[in-house]
Amino acid sequence: MVSFDPDRPIKKPEHEVGCDLSLLSVDELQKRITLLEEEIIRLKMACDSKEAGKKAAESLFKASK
Repeated sequence: MVSFDPDRPIKKPEHEVGCDLSLLSVDELQKRITLLEEEIIRLKMACDSKEAGKKAAESLFKASK
């Protein structure tokens, strides 16, 4: 069960897609680029893992026919 702690601050995302970038420094922009590149790698790894699971399941069902 997930509980809500009203005393715990809500974590604001470090970057929101489509947000105004005009007030950010070059350093802040570079940090966001790094953050997003790391997130892309994480997302690709999740896709690869799911694809591997899907292929394994398909292979299992093909073998049982």
